[in-house]
Amino acid sequence: MTISISSPTFYELLYEETVNSFQHPDPDDKLDVMYNFPKLLGQGYCREINLRAGLELLIGDLRLCDRIIFEDPEKECCISYHFHFSGTHEDKHTSTGGGQYIFHGSGLAPQIKSQCYHQQPYLEIEFSVQPELLRSFIGDSEGELPQELQHLIRESDSQIYHRFGTATLPMQRVAQQILHCPYRGITKRVYLEGKVLELMGMLLAQEVEIHDGKSNPQPLQPDVVDRIHHAREIILQRLDNPPSLNELARLVGLNECTLKRGFRLCFGTTVFDYLRKYKLEQARQLLEAGEMKITEIAHAMGYTSRSPFAAAFRKQFGMNPKEYQKQRKIPFSYRKNSVYLSNQSSASLSFTVFC
Repeated sequence: MTISISSPTFYELLYEETVNSFQHPDPDDKLDVMYNFPKLLGQGYCREINLRAGLELLIGDLRLCDRIIFEDPEKECCISYHFHFSGTHEDKHTSTGGGQYIFHGSGLAPQIKSQCYHQQPYLEIEFSVQPELLRSFIGDSEGELPQELQHLIRESDSQIYHRFGTATLPMQRVAQQILHCPYRGITKRVYLEGKVLELMGMLLAQEVEIHDGKSNPQPLQPDVVDRIHHAREIILQRLDNPPSLNELARLVGLNECTLKRGFRLCFGTTVFDYLRKYKLEQARQLLEAGEMKITEIAHAMGYTSRSPFAAAFRKQFGMNPKEYQKQRKIPFSYRKNSVYLSNQSSASLSFTVFC
């Protein structure tokens, strides 16, 4: 079943869901608010952290009940970076999956339809920056941006600049640090603002390189990109018994060298490092859910025993699975079983922040 939904209807559902149960995951920060995802659409949360005037951080951890088509009207946008840890979002221009991002400037965003699939979890972060704040950081004494970055700020009636890309390993590390921020209160806010600005610096450096002709944002042919994404789907479907590189290349119709090069360009890492990180991220979410024993999670992720799983988890997240489970066990309502739509063929709802 497919659900079609518009922005006004979605936000009406979102606020109805949370109006009597606003949650502050950090009790020392009232500008850090968590919204429950509408039960009609799935389960999960949308977390909004206002770091300072003109700078906002958003985190989404969602599980959709069904395939959803989001309908966004034409609207004015600020500068934004949207990174997917997992989950795929598609529209007529791009297909953004795990390890990938969309970066766009300010201006007018066109009316668009996009779709998200329910077979996979969505874990994402997004930050948005108002043009005047960016001017204050990198503009001259009159707020004028360098020539190579002026395309990022456009008039409200001019269509936005946007770029699709694969996050580099430094970008992915910073995104993970944002997701697993170890601080609270004012310390958390300073830490997160620093990480957001660090990511912005990496993006601006890429923009300068592209402007100067030193970087090609899309070095692969579209057909090869499609095959690389197919390869990713195959390994994620076979978590417990992934194919060899040679077999994977044969399955998607590429030679092994092109597969390895293309995978690194598309996802910023090797095939098996991507698979390792994906499995550990799934394990992390299972630990937070608290519904499976650590040994069961290890076996579900393809580890032969608890010991190698614990070693891999400690290397990725800096602590043992048991320690992590004790620290992160938070009784949010979205950890309950999924609530599925009953006998509804469609609704009319758009959600661009987290999909």
